[in-house]
This record gives sequence, C-alpha cells and structure tokens, in this order.
Amino acid sequence: MTQEQKYSVVNSFAGFELRNYDSCVLADIEITSDFEKAGSAGFGPLVGYLGGQNQPNTKISMTAPVIQEPSGTAHVVSFVMPSEINESSAPIPTDSRVSLRVMPQELVAVARFTGRWSETSYQDRVAKLLVAIDAAGYRTLGNARFARFDPPWTPWFMRRNEIQIPVAAVT
Repeated sequence: MTQEQKYSVVNSFAGFELRNYDSCVLADIEITSDFEKAGSAGFGPLVGYLGGQNQPNTKISMTAPVIQEPSGTAHVVSFVMPSEINESSAPIPTDSRVSLRVMPQELVAVARFTGRWSETSYQDRVAKLLVAIDAAGYRTLGNARFARFDPPWTPWFMRRNEIQIPVAAVT
C-alpha cells in the first residue's frame, strides 16, 4: 500500500476537515504550463528522481499525494517523500529541474472530492472551501493546493482528490 503524507484530524466542519500535517520533505519541479498539463509535465522528472536520478542512485518509494500549487505564471508539482526521509537523508536530485524543500508542520483545511482533474473543478472547490474556512472562524495562510491520490488510469468517479489550504484560527 502506498504511504500517505502523515496527519491527524483536529476537527470537522461543514465543507472541510481540519488537519495537522507533520513536517515532511518534498521533491518539487516548477512547470510553466496551464493547470491541466502541469501535473503530467512534472510527473516524469519527479518519477525519475524516485527511480534513482539522484545521488547516490537510490530508489525511493512512491507516496501520496502528488501536490500541485500555483506559483505566479507556473505551477509547482511536488512528490511527498516517505516519512523516514528527512532533510539530511534525502538523496540529492541529479536533474537540475528537481529541488527539495522541507514543508513545516502546518494546520490545513482540506476538502475531499472525487472527479476529474480540471481547472474548473479546482477553482470551484477552492471558492467553496474559502467560504467554509471563513465561516468556521479561520483565516488562510497560503495558496490552495491540489492533491491527487490516484494514478491517471483510475476511473474519474473513483479518484480521490483534495483541496488543501493552510490556515490559522482567527483570534
């Protein structure tokens, strides 16, 4: 079974689940493309990194989710590294397009859904999640992220997807 990014559920609200995510290492690639093509374009180099295109040519297990986040006119596509990999033990990418970063522990509002990976669906669900976050008394701390848990051959109606937005309680 594929390891998933570690978190604990803090609370549930209308429209989202509040989760505390553990710190983790991400392998990132920035893709200048539209929303729907960015995930596919970033996948190959990131799979290459997991497959051994790194120093010291180490194979790394695939985890879930694959995260996509807007970054100006581009998108950052990220693979979450297995929980046993930390900043000092992560293999160094040999593809200069791939970089590593530590995502700190964070509180995240998460809306889970099934369906297609389209920008329209993403934007609609982000808008609904922002309203629900505000109604629950939280404020956003960063960009919305699109998290995909299933391979592309999974039928659209069975795909697990999430919108994730870092938050903090309004004081």
